[in-house]
Amino acid sequence: MKKYFQFFIQALIVLSIISFSFSTLPNITSVTRHYLGVFEVFSLIVFTIEYVVRFLSSKKKLKYILSFLGLVDLIAILPFYLSLGLDLRAIRIFRLFRLIRLLKLTRYSEAIRQFGRAIGSIKEELILYFSLTIVFVYLSASGIYFFENPVQPDKFQSVFHSMWWAVATLTTVGYGDIYPVTVGGRVFTFFILMLGLGLVAVPSGLLAAALSNVKKEK
Repeated sequence: MKKYFQFFIQALIVLSIISFSFSTLPNITSVTRHYLGVFEVFSLIVFTIEYVVRFLSSKKKLKYILSFLGLVDLIAILPFYLSLGLDLRAIRIFRLFRLIRLLKLTRYSEAIRQFGRAIGSIKEELILYFSLTIVFVYLSASGIYFFENPVQPDKFQSVFHSMWWAVATLTTVGYGDIYPVTVGGRVFTFFILMLGLGLVAVPSGLLAAALSNVKKEK
């Protein structure tokens, strides 16, 4: 019975996200929008009942409320109740919290829980990695500003404006909307690209090793 309930909740989470996506289409009929609204209310009722049952059955109620999954369960239903009787235009940003429902899948998926444990086992390394990434982004933005600002003051107006180029280059995306034209800037970009390749590979290797360790422990 528990297995079927978990499958039902998983399917309802995915369908509610799909329903939300369809509701953003500009040309859907009023009838379709009505049925999407009905399904949204049905989903919220089920999620609310689930939240209340988990709260009442929890031995440490405050711990459940403040836990990660408890907060996810609450945020998944909160926007609906906040919007009741209010001007939706004023709290439109809360609609984005519907996407939090996807995180509810972590409660029912062993694979996702393993992924979460893997992330938790390397959190210190990831914090160090992202800290270094922020430093590299700033240094890259400062360097390209030094080379390109004199000849492209409209695109590289300041170090802060140059950070978009630094992010796009370090992640090896390279949109091409902002690019260096000086010899020094191009040479500098080459080294930043090489550095970016290494930065992209680091978290992949850390995560792969952590997932391997989690599977071995299991």
